[in-house]
Amino acid sequence: MDVLIHLFVGLHIVGIGALLGGFFSQLKAARAGEARMIPAMLHGALTMLVTGVALVGLNQADDNSVNTIKIGVKLALLVVILGLVYVKRDEEKVESAAFGAVGALTTANIFIAVLWT
Repeated sequence: MDVLIHLFVGLHIVGIGALLGGFFSQLKAARAGEARMIPAMLHGALTMLVTGVALVGLNQADDNSVNTIKIGVKLALLVVILGLVYVKRDEEKVESAAFGAVGALTTANIFIAVLWT
C-alpha cells in the first residue's frame, strides 16, 4: 500500500507542478495584460483533485490518520482554483485579479500542505 500511496503523492506533485508551471509561464504575458488560463493549468488542477481524493482514500484504507480539516481547507482552495481556471479557460485575456488569485491560492495550497502538521 505504501508504494501506491507514494505513487499518488508523486502524481499529485506533478499536478501542482503543471498548475504552477502554467501560471509562471504566463507571468510575462500577465504584465502586458494578456495572460491566459492555459490547458496545463486546468489539467494540473484536475490531476491534483483526482490524486488528492485518491490519497485520502488510500490513507484511510491503510489506517493512517487523516487531518480532515486540513484536507477540507485544501479541497476548498482547489475547488476555487479549478472553478477560476475552468470558467476562464476559453478567454483570450484573463483579468489580472483572477489570474493572480490562481497563483496566490495555489501557493497557499502548497504551504498548507507543507506547514500544517
